[in-house]
Amino acid sequence: MSRILVVDDEESMRQLLEIALGKDGHRITLADSGKAATKLIDENSFDLVISDIKMPDMSGVEVLRHVKETEPSTPVIMVTAYASAETAVEALRLGAYDYLTKPFKVDELKANIRNALEKKELKEEVFHLKRELRHKHGLDNMLGRSAKMVELFEHIQFVAVTNSTVLITGDSGTGKELVARALHVGSPRASEAFVSINCGAITETLLESELFGHMKGSFTGAITTHKGLFEVAHRGTIFLDEIGEMSPAMQVKLLRVLQERRIRRIGGTEEIEVDVRILAATNKDLEAGLRDRTFREDLYYRLNVIPIWLPPLRERRDDIPLLAEHFLVKACKSMGRNIHKISEQAIELMTRYDWPGNVRELENVIERGVALEPTTVILPERLPEKIRTFGDAPANMPDDAGSDVLPAEGVDFNERVATMEKQLLCTAMARSGGVQTKAAKLLRMNLRSFRYLLQKYNLR
Repeated sequence: MSRILVVDDEESMRQLLEIALGKDGHRITLADSGKAATKLIDENSFDLVISDIKMPDMSGVEVLRHVKETEPSTPVIMVTAYASAETAVEALRLGAYDYLTKPFKVDELKANIRNALEKKELKEEVFHLKRELRHKHGLDNMLGRSAKMVELFEHIQFVAVTNSTVLITGDSGTGKELVARALHVGSPRASEAFVSINCGAITETLLESELFGHMKGSFTGAITTHKGLFEVAHRGTIFLDEIGEMSPAMQVKLLRVLQERRIRRIGGTEEIEVDVRILAATNKDLEAGLRDRTFREDLYYRLNVIPIWLPPLRERRDDIPLLAEHFLVKACKSMGRNIHKISEQAIELMTRYDWPGNVRELENVIERGVALEPTTVILPERLPEKIRTFGDAPANMPDDAGSDVLPAEGVDFNERVATMEKQLLCTAMARSGGVQTKAAKLLRMNLRSFRYLLQKYNLR
């Protein structure tokens, strides 16, 4: 049921449309003048407006202009008994959906209303899908509050609106594809295709077919003509993940595409123009590949127009609690578990750990914790042993490995530990300017434990 505003100074026309359109289930609001209509438009929301053009106080064109200023997506159908090409052109130029001349057939008007409402609904659906896409794959999907990540987010926003080729580098598991999707979603190409391919997971022959396509009969098994991903991504974005794994022969063919923006299917003779933005990613050191001649120098400089480097998780430890909480909510929703939080001790252990597998490893650890935790709080016992014992002295340490801190005559253990604790506490307080929360953060402990130690050693 749609809300329709009918604007006409003729009472008989208003009554006719109220009855005819009301039978179709629409909710009809009537206005006998342009001024009355603009007031109603300001105070209410309408799905469609039908307006006469020639009215004594305010013309229908002015009503149309007011609708487009107030709610641009609302379709307006203009009707008049005084048809002229000039008024029709002006109405359509201002954004009217259609223009009908009195007397008109009610069925014709109903068809116009139906088409206009369907078009409006389709536009709204596209808008919501785009907004959902931005939320799902845009910067909102990337978490971080550390200085390095804030700088990265700003850089992505700046680079996204360009059409430049981007090379994304970083350790495995740092989220290179998330960056690529955020670049696409934030670009003018966001409404077009985003195509992703892992260059290291496909053999050379198959990779060429996947990227450039092939003609029917071009090789054994080619029973149909196949479009390549460059064609599929036309006007959109193609993401070449693990570009460092690409063979030298494929590097030459990719370089040609980057230079000429044309492809040729396997077995084909026709060159096909492609308009794509190329994003590439690797966890390899491509500059080392240049030195040992496993990666072409000319291709490297074609890809590395704008470099983006993702810091490993160990270099942005401030983000670990935030990411852990995010993955906790995600895992609980997926498994139907009711776990409220992660204990402070578990957070401290995770913040201390170096995370060689980066964000992907952290997500797996939280998922494991949610699956195994019998209580409503993830405890340290649910973390893998390598995280719980990270930083501990290895069991096979040589006997003299600690001779500098443990002399032959021995030491008073409790006294030595107390001295070290006091030194650390005082240093942390000095560096933080006496702010206890900052000092506790430097020592990676919660504020309550920090205050307990200050009180224990009578430190101020």
